[in-house]
Amino acid sequence: MKTLRIIILLFFVIILINCSDKVENGEKEMLEKKIAQFAKVEIKYDDSFLDERQKIVIQKLYEAAIIIDELFLEQVYSKNFAIRDTLINSKDEISKLQLEYFNIMFGPWDRLDSDKPFIGTTEKPLGANFYPENINKQEFEEWIKNNNEDLKPFTSEFTVIRRDNGRLIAIPYSEYYKDKLQKISKLLYEAANYADNLSLKNYLNTRAKGFETNDYYESDIAWMDLKNHSIEVVIGPYEVYEDGLFNYKAAFECFITLVDKEESKKLERFANYLTDIENNLPYPDEMKNFERGEESPIVVVNEVFCAGDSKSAQQTLAFNLPNDERVRKDKGSKKVMLKNIHEAKFEKLLYPIAEQVLDEEQLKYVTFDAFFNHTLMHEISHGVGPGFIKVGGRDTEVKKELKEQYSKIEECKADILGMYTNIFMIEKGEYPASMENEFYCTFLAGIFRSVRFGVTSAHAIGNSIIYNYLQEFGAYEYNDSTNRVKVNFDKIFEGVKSLSNKVLLLQATGDYKGTKALVEKYGVESETMIKLKEKLIDLPVDIKPVFQIQH
Repeated sequence: MKTLRIIILLFFVIILINCSDKVENGEKEMLEKKIAQFAKVEIKYDDSFLDERQKIVIQKLYEAAIIIDELFLEQVYSKNFAIRDTLINSKDEISKLQLEYFNIMFGPWDRLDSDKPFIGTTEKPLGANFYPENINKQEFEEWIKNNNEDLKPFTSEFTVIRRDNGRLIAIPYSEYYKDKLQKISKLLYEAANYADNLSLKNYLNTRAKGFETNDYYESDIAWMDLKNHSIEVVIGPYEVYEDGLFNYKAAFECFITLVDKEESKKLERFANYLTDIENNLPYPDEMKNFERGEESPIVVVNEVFCAGDSKSAQQTLAFNLPNDERVRKDKGSKKVMLKNIHEAKFEKLLYPIAEQVLDEEQLKYVTFDAFFNHTLMHEISHGVGPGFIKVGGRDTEVKKELKEQYSKIEECKADILGMYTNIFMIEKGEYPASMENEFYCTFLAGIFRSVRFGVTSAHAIGNSIIYNYLQEFGAYEYNDSTNRVKVNFDKIFEGVKSLSNKVLLLQATGDYKGTKALVEKYGVESETMIKLKEKLIDLPVDIKPVFQIQH
């Protein structure tokens, strides 16, 4: 009898071991698939035109950018460092894979899969680490309602909210992240000492000061004034996507790039069109924004390194900064196009996607030039339309009124106006008429590059709104028999114009409820989108940059 019990016990032990092995193998396979979604691409650039002093500037900026990575990791989640240390110290295969994916995602949540945890079971705090993890919108808004003097510091892009003896307090970034920011400032001052270009020297010095004072206005102006420079760098807190609670708080990021002067020269002419573009926007003239600064420099660059918010999961193609409406009003904004990132994404992602989802007759219209030029107009479109507005007689800003919906509708605006303005540029003779179909078809294929990240990021939600709205309008036609989609060239322009009008009106009136309704109706994975995405399962979702400077 005793022998029989031992045999039964051993039998169950064997079953448990087999089950454990299967679970471990399943998790290992899952993590390997997640990592394989990113095509490793060496990000190359030519620095042969830099002298030795400029190369020292690049090295100092790189050292500062490494700290930016750490700052952003802290902003995402309070326990990120503890999780990373545990994974580093663990020697098993699963932990190694988890660490690799953790480094891509800047945390234990899968940004490509609705922020589901791939380490543990804890849900991502809506306000990241900008607010107490157990805070909700009602408590935050109730506090401001009862403490009017806290409105400005609490809604500032550059403060964190914490609890202190039963009270909520706002702590400036310069104080809360003091140790890391002082190290960055020191490196920027050192870089400035080696910068012979006076405008770059001024930016580095004023930005270093901004990290110390928590005031970035002077250095944003200095960044706009960069002239005759070979090194284009931006470093600081900018985008508010990570703050899912209100879109108030700015995350730290950095781009270190080298200017392609020849390509930049080709695009200079577009900077003179801002007023014409604003005039051409399809919403009432009395709502149009002619108070923004006239300057709109456009720079084509090759990326050397990026860090922080700009590196998490999907890689940025271009950026339009500063986001400070005061700077935009006084000066304007700059568009920076990352040429080598465009090239990598077109080759590895966009064209292979187009081959799978687009009607075969329209594949000939998918071109690199249309892809690159749409990004340009996307960034230009961030710099037009409503900014400072009046709501109920109050002076306010679009982003303050639309709260957590702002980033979603702003990305939608930039893409839909990007298409609308590209057609305007054809009318102005800047592009040949033959490019019209290229813009429409290349953008349609590009939608699936964005939504493959999951319809959770602002960019993906914006693209989903466009896809679903234009399909309902009849401008996009899905063929069930071929499982492909195409552009209806007879309806597409009116569809683009219609959605442009809706989005601009929502922003101009600060209509939070209307914006939320539009996002909830159209910013979703529709049936045809899901069917088309299933065809892309074996294609990379994005690139994983292997930076030359790290070798």
